[in-house]
Amino acid sequence: MKIEISVDCARTLVMHEQALFHAAVENSDTHAAWRSLERIHILSQEFGLMHLASHWRMLCFAWSLRDSREVFGQLTRLVLAPIGNLIGRLPFGNTGRSNVSAFQPMDIPPDLKDQIAKL
Repeated sequence: MKIEISVDCARTLVMHEQALFHAAVENSDTHAAWRSLERIHILSQEFGLMHLASHWRMLCFAWSLRDSREVFGQLTRLVLAPIGNLIGRLPFGNTGRSNVSAFQPMDIPPDLKDQIAKL
């Protein structure tokens, strides 16, 4: 389900998730790092350049992990993302990872909805 989010709100929450991502990487917590990257994708999906940047971050992280499946998935999404933004057909809530269909809408995590509503 699509939610309304302003670019300022998205940027604020993306910066917060980026900090959590970097902390997770420093602590070698791959699961938490991916969770933050997924949330960054959800938040930035409506905004073309931010959306591309989220997939670039995922690609770089997958590369650092030597995860060839995720690298290939992110390369594919880097091609698809601009098209989705241009034609306005995005699967809202999608985490952006290669372990889910690039076309599957998903529920936005309740805590993320709450954070969006507060800003």
